[in-house]
Amino acid sequence: MAILSGINPVLESLKAGRPLDRILIAKGAGGTRLEERGGLDRLAGTPAHQGVVAMGASQRYAELDDIAPAAQLLVLLDGVEDPHNLGAIVRTAHAAGAGAVVIPERRAVGLTDVVAKAAAGALEYLPVVRATNINRTLERLKELGYWIYGLDERGVEDYGAVEYNAPTALVFGGEGKGLHEQVRKHCDVLVRIPMEGHIPSLNVSVAAGIVLFECKRRRIK
Repeated sequence: MAILSGINPVLESLKAGRPLDRILIAKGAGGTRLEERGGLDRLAGTPAHQGVVAMGASQRYAELDDIAPAAQLLVLLDGVEDPHNLGAIVRTAHAAGAGAVVIPERRAVGLTDVVAKAAAGALEYLPVVRATNINRTLERLKELGYWIYGLDERGVEDYGAVEYNAPTALVFGGEGKGLHEQVRKHCDVLVRIPMEGHIPSLNVSVAAGIVLFECKRRRIK
């Protein structure tokens, strides 16, 4: 049984019609802020539940072949391990019009309660595909006509100067490691975000937001 916590994730679950077995609200909760209670802390596994916890069916992963043929934009993550980053990327990808987010089965975070909370309800609307092998997934997307764009600090193309051909797959690497070498080789184009100062890269969720909305801007010209 999945546990959802926080006002937005539970509210969006209800709006989306997701079956929930039970919704618990802290006694005395109301107004713009809800009181935290010890019992809900234990159930949610975190005190950051805003006084609202719901119990429902586990989040299901989507199948790539059910999503990819009709989508025009997909986001693939090559080993993102921080649940807050995954949740933030799901939220941003949904806002940018992506058809799905694809994550690897191993050495990466899955759909946890922390991810759901960071996504602020976006998981109810944006499918997430769990791929056994990201490289084979990229090969499958190429068979379906996708152009693969990987964000890499060693890329030679400026992300703001690239024409994003549709259907588009954007690939982002994990925290600190970037794209794996085999994943880089499967990309049609490697793009970079020009940086100033002494820090060579951005947090992956921030970088994903920058590239996703540039891609969106170019696609609706």
